Amino acid sequence: MNDERFPGLHRRGFLAATTGAATTLALTGCGGSGETATSDGAPRHGGRLRAAFAGGGASETLDPHLASLFADAARAKALFDKLADFGADLSARPRLAERWESNKTLDRWQVTLRKAVFHDGKPVTAEDVLYSYRRIADPKQAFRAKASLEPIDLDASRATGERTIEFVLKRPTAEFPNVLAAFGAYVVPENATEFDDRPIGSGPFRFVSFAPGRSAVFRRFDDHWDGAPLLDEIEFVVANEESARVSALLGGQVEYAHELNPTTARAHEGGGQIEIVRLRNSAMQAFCMKTDRAPFDDKRVREAFFLIADRQELVDGALSGAGEIGNDLFGKGYEYYAADLPQRTQDLDRARALLKQAGAENLKVTLDTSAVAAGFTEAAGIFRDQAAKAGVTIDVRMGSKDSYWSDILDGGTLCCYRSGAMPVEAHISQRLLTDSTTNATKWRHKDFDALYQQAQSTRDRTERAAVYGRMQRRLYTEGGFLVWGFADWIIGTASSLKGVEAKAPANTLDWARFDRVWLA
Repeated sequence: MNDERFPGLHRRGFLAATTGAATTLALTGCGGSGETATSDGAPRHGGRLRAAFAGGGASETLDPHLASLFADAARAKALFDKLADFGADLSARPRLAERWESNKTLDRWQVTLRKAVFHDGKPVTAEDVLYSYRRIADPKQAFRAKASLEPIDLDASRATGERTIEFVLKRPTAEFPNVLAAFGAYVVPENATEFDDRPIGSGPFRFVSFAPGRSAVFRRFDDHWDGAPLLDEIEFVVANEESARVSALLGGQVEYAHELNPTTARAHEGGGQIEIVRLRNSAMQAFCMKTDRAPFDDKRVREAFFLIADRQELVDGALSGAGEIGNDLFGKGYEYYAADLPQRTQDLDRARALLKQAGAENLKVTLDTSAVAAGFTEAAGIFRDQAAKAGVTIDVRMGSKDSYWSDILDGGTLCCYRSGAMPVEAHISQRLLTDSTTNATKWRHKDFDALYQQAQSTRDRTERAAVYGRMQRRLYTEGGFLVWGFADWIIGTASSLKGVEAKAPANTLDWARFDRVWLA
């Protein structure tokens, strides 16, 4: 299922363009209004960039704490700042926070803010941060980052100066900077409650106009702490259908089209009309086995399924080759990922032998899937055929796009699954601890929970990485996630758009970051 906390790749639009909605292109101006690049391609100031995203219709908001769609996140990133954000390896990087430091027991953290100002010229202060976090944590609201901020005791946390904050935590948390970088944990001015008329943030762009479901225009903020953007303006336009985003890009109506499918990318890659940018390792692709019920309560059956999978065939067939193979662990290329484990390959003889040992010869199992995410139905069909070669009969059951993620959290025994980018630590805490709220594999082991607490109580990074390595070796041997691949996230750009970062998985700092791009 999709993550409910982080990058939440949510069915409304994170991993598939919003379905059934009218396609809207609201274009108010042209992209070449300012200076152009010099003949040597050096960055230059000026111009309006037009970026097309799938949107959320008339209910869209600029409230950064409500962001759930990719379009929401991109607009929030332009207008607002967080204390930290995730680098390409999913480690936390300082943003509004200049530095952070913990006490010896890792349950109190001192955060010092850098000198930054809001769009109205007022300084960003510790009180703004505490107000923002308390607003997110309001039990009467359903703000996106609420679960991420849970480790903080916000009643006990306090401002110790205009730009210094003492965060008191409920338990030792070595990865506290991940909390500061959490999806949706934006800092807003103290007492701010309205965001759609004239929102005030501290981001690289300031508000000009907003028409929900149609467009938003933001202008360069010259006093941004990280330097002013190169662009004069950015316009976010809504185009819910992928074909509309591609057509707008080809027709010169936009310079950036978010979320293209692999077939489109192949058709245009190297063709000269548009540029294709592939953000690697953006989405884990997996089959999820429920470890608390037959047949997957027997680890020999789980290992057999690991060995049934031909991962390259799944990547080629279900992702049209737009990705790379997985190794039954989340977070390939991310901080703490156990890259030293041998790549698992298909071994049907060994799989049949394990099934025989488990008394599961002629096994029949239902695989739940849905058209809720690209490649799901294709992956189910491919894996069904692979399993048949090991004597396993898989019945593919199609689920509702509207209720799939809630249906498969507790129901069924085997399902298609995907996840966006998040730290390995966050994947463990959200999905693999006994009390994790999105524990789709029903992996519940007190000794595994204890290892997580040990990691979170370990100050030394090398020692902490060793604990995470132990946890991943166990998951590799007997876990419930059959991680067969990692999908590219595909973006199309005009040849005139320069500086788009190609090494940032979706939802990381440099994804949809428009303060460092320019129009040539």
